[in-house]
Amino acid sequence: MRFDVSDAERKKAKFPHDLFLVNLIANHILAFVATLGMAGSWLWPMFIVPIVSFIILGIIFIRAKRSRQKDAWFVMCHWQIARRRSAFFIKMMLMLMIIAGSGVYGYTNLGWMKEAVYALIGGVCILPIMVTTLVLILMESDSLHQADKGELPEKIVDLFPNPDVKVIAAPKQ
Repeated sequence: MRFDVSDAERKKAKFPHDLFLVNLIANHILAFVATLGMAGSWLWPMFIVPIVSFIILGIIFIRAKRSRQKDAWFVMCHWQIARRRSAFFIKMMLMLMIIAGSGVYGYTNLGWMKEAVYALIGGVCILPIMVTTLVLILMESDSLHQADKGELPEKIVDLFPNPDVKVIAAPKQ
């Protein structure tokens, strides 16, 4: 649905998607690849990626909560979209950490082969998070475009109704 919103509101509505995209692209792709190069000699830089990610996702959560009282309806709805996707991404990262931790535990305490742990971490952890990151980049790019055009998905409008806002274009039935 397209709404009659000001340019200032459109600009503010783009920010949560920009922030989430920075986390996905700059942190989870670029920083991950940069720290992966150092992982052979020094493993600790790899922890920078999830730490920074959880900080950014926490900021999105806090700001989305404040947005319900503070921002205009259109801006608040876009913060809620980013928050919902952030929650999904957090669940994926926690699943990755649990599986990777069990692989490390299996290697150090249960005598698992190193190759089996690599397969577990690479195939069951890294691949799904990479696919999730790619899909979320596409979804957030689309939401960024929607914010710029003054649009919201119908599902969000149903969750956060506002009878005072003027609808320019409703979805075709």
